[in-house]
Amino acid sequence: MKIRAASIWFLLLAGIAAAQSPATLATPAPAVESAKATLTIPVGTRIPLSLKQAISTKTAKDGDPVYAETAFPFVINEQIVIPAGTYIQGKIERVQRGGHVKGRADVLIHFTSMIYPNGYTVLLGGSVENTPGAEKTSMKDSEGTIRQDSDAGKKAETAAGTATTGAVIGAVTNGLKGAGIGAGIGGAAGLAVGMLSRGADVRLEPGTSIEMEIQREVTVDASRISSRRGVFVKDD
Repeated sequence: MKIRAASIWFLLLAGIAAAQSPATLATPAPAVESAKATLTIPVGTRIPLSLKQAISTKTAKDGDPVYAETAFPFVINEQIVIPAGTYIQGKIERVQRGGHVKGRADVLIHFTSMIYPNGYTVLLGGSVENTPGAEKTSMKDSEGTIRQDSDAGKKAETAAGTATTGAVIGAVTNGLKGAGIGAGIGGAAGLAVGMLSRGADVRLEPGTSIEMEIQREVTVDASRISSRRGVFVKDD
């Protein structure tokens, strides 16, 4: 009886062992997702741009789009993060024409996105730091407002020239007394012309060099950075 019971118990153990195959005993390892390689463009980074369209305070309106492209590669740790020819898009935040008596024309531009040659798009916050390619303009404030240089001297020159012309005409027609009257009339006319005309507009031509400053950190996916000639991701 004991031998028979032992045999039955042995057969049960053998069946259990056979049922538990290696595939059943193996516990699948949890999938480990590899961390995505990213690169960070720090605050304060300055990127040279080339403007793609003309901008004038005479015709521009708040909200108008602005298009530019990078003029030179930006590199971090011997790796190109922003290739030359990357498209930069922005918009006009504020535009103001020059006043008749005072107030100079200015325009505020902010850059909002960066489009790589392969279509990969990254949001950014950028402002104009400098406009080395624009004549007769300067930076008005830290926001990136571009302001037209003052033309007060030009208006004064116009008034003076008109006064001189009036004096000559007055002298020819009425002698010295007429010269003084003519000068006064000419000066008043020149001043009126200056008050009726607006100050010069800010005008940025296509191809104008603009320096963009990054206002907040920009994180990009290293695996998606490319240029027209291929991927610029550095192999480790």
